[in-house]
Amino acid sequence: MEPMHVRLTIPDNVDPRSLMGPSDALLRGVEAASDAIITVRGNQIVVSGNTHDVDLTVSAFSHLMMLIESGVEPSMGDLDLLIGRLRNGERELAANGGDVLLSYRGKAICAKTEGQGRYVDAIRHHTITFGIGPAGTGKTYLAMAMAVSSLLRHEVSRIVLTRPVVEAGESLGFLPGTLEEKLDPYIRPLCDALFDMCDRERANAYIEQGVIEIAPLAFMRGRTFNNAFVILDEAQNTTPDQMKMFLTRLGFASKFVVTGDITQRDLRGSSGIRDARDVLSGIGDIAFVDLDSSDIVRHSLVARIVNAYRGGEDR
Repeated sequence: MEPMHVRLTIPDNVDPRSLMGPSDALLRGVEAASDAIITVRGNQIVVSGNTHDVDLTVSAFSHLMMLIESGVEPSMGDLDLLIGRLRNGERELAANGGDVLLSYRGKAICAKTEGQGRYVDAIRHHTITFGIGPAGTGKTYLAMAMAVSSLLRHEVSRIVLTRPVVEAGESLGFLPGTLEEKLDPYIRPLCDALFDMCDRERANAYIEQGVIEIAPLAFMRGRTFNNAFVILDEAQNTTPDQMKMFLTRLGFASKFVVTGDITQRDLRGSSGIRDARDVLSGIGDIAFVDLDSSDIVRHSLVARIVNAYRGGEDR
């Protein structure tokens, strides 16, 4: 069979250096994904090989160009995710819910999968959104991006971040330091996401001024949140009573986002997030968005690990 040849022209608004990556890392990554032969001359890319390899390679370059045109500087992680989805037969990868936020580093933060796009869209159009799915699907990260974006656009006046403090095999009492220091390991994922979107100095100033509040779920009782964007993370570790308490803190001009992975529950008994779905499904202005292994945007191995454990649960 004669080899197939396809010529791609890099658009004028796409920097070839961004397309090839630092030290041509992205180019080498695309080359390693198939047996196609890639030749780059100026703004021309020629791909040769069998139909399957050429199709995958052309699709990879086309989607990398679309990312660059939308303001995203592709990374090797983006390429790994893209190649994995193309190998799974996905071809329409452009719909991503639009940019959520331009981080202080100039990086566009946006939904990268169809499920993440539905999640972002649900947060935009609902007062309360539940994001339910395995690790690595961007539940907390995208919620934080939406919160920071809302704060910077003055749609809300503060952000509240909360998690249930659960002792998963280790006692808080044996951790050294003050209560704040004991809580640090529990709020660290939220802080990591925050510091990726705001420079550390500005984020710390927001925290000191009370514009951003980080507190354990137990401290939410008796309060009402008006004009706030509130994120409850790790909600699979809430009880139904705790979930009811949290949801009834909702005030005017606020948004609540609840995230959780029901497969990683550290408590016995009913889960607050599972109970909420049974009780609240069908109520207007509340959305439940399910994410799965196809929405994982960490290392491609993470999706295979999640699927492997899911298979074990089915046995």
